[in-house]
Amino acid sequence: MARRIVILGSTGSVGSQALDVVARSAGALEVVGLSAGSDWRALLEQAVRFGVRQVAVADPDAAAKAGEVWTAGRVLSGPDGVVELVGASGCDLVLNAIVGAAGLLATVTTLAEGVDLALANKESLVVGGELVRQLAEATAAEILPVDSEHSALHQLIAGEPVGTIDRLLLTASGGPFRGRSRAQLTDVTVQEALAHPTWSMGGKITIDSATLMNKGLEVIEAHHLFGTPYEQIEVIVHPQSIVHAMVSLCDGATLAHLGYPDMRVPIAYALHHPDRIDLPVAPLDLASVGALTFEPPDADTFACLRLAREAGLAGGTAPCTLNAANEVAVHAFLSGSLPFLGIAAVIERTLERLPAVAVHSFDSLMAADSEARRVATELLRS
Repeated sequence: MARRIVILGSTGSVGSQALDVVARSAGALEVVGLSAGSDWRALLEQAVRFGVRQVAVADPDAAAKAGEVWTAGRVLSGPDGVVELVGASGCDLVLNAIVGAAGLLATVTTLAEGVDLALANKESLVVGGELVRQLAEATAAEILPVDSEHSALHQLIAGEPVGTIDRLLLTASGGPFRGRSRAQLTDVTVQEALAHPTWSMGGKITIDSATLMNKGLEVIEAHHLFGTPYEQIEVIVHPQSIVHAMVSLCDGATLAHLGYPDMRVPIAYALHHPDRIDLPVAPLDLASVGALTFEPPDADTFACLRLAREAGLAGGTAPCTLNAANEVAVHAFLSGSLPFLGIAAVIERTLERLPAVAVHSFDSLMAADSEARRVATELLRS
């Protein structure tokens, strides 16, 4: 019987590649729901192609336009529509590829239904990590990471007994500005920041990669996914992006997960777990790669990595504040109203203005997110 899946954020980079994986699944996967933020035309094309009868569009105006055009199925609207899509689909697995903190509600809904979650929305664990893990444990729903680094760690850790892992090592490409000094980053353009040397991703995550915030968020995500203390999680820059993650063991051995960078690999691992399928990805030829190099990250120049680790250690609402301020600052940079180095500055000042407090509910997280966005926006105007 086919595994019934819902893909949230299906028109984005991860969602589109997930549909490519589905098309190659030989009937093992059946898409029963799709969602998008506002690109309703692309969403409806996907629905027709995969025989989906129910979609959700987060933007109400775009949802209304889709509903006028599409009569072959049902169009749900707004954040509540995404929630209803998950709850009414009867699915076995949800792939959450929504960008940013907006994905937390979908994560909570999925886990509350006891449905397994393929998680590409790292912000769900950054913003609400402790509560999300508690919810997953309460409903026995499994969280399968889709980030290439965390998927690699999931596979490396799977066969190791408790207590044998000394360190988790997340690799970073270094982004387009690897090796540059702060002085060389004062006037970089949006176009330069979006020119990632390895991965093809959406705008927000590409900027996060350029600032190394993406790697900082992944440190927090790894802490919650694997229950590993922050002092045992390290980041190492690896420009070739061949080694996706490593684990150091108590006996001195280090295990590594290697492969050419292709997001379909971790996506397929999550969607088919515990099985694997054939993918049109070339087998790794280390002789042709020639050399694999590694270097420490420059946390002074790329302050976002430091800020993320500090927020993770502070706990409580600090990671939520960090993420919200980052989303506001990245949007401002992409729109041309904030310089590149201003991203970290806005985040740091927002964290200073809003000290961490304990988190008791998802409502308190939403309040913290809203307040952090207000403060970050105020800082942009000052």
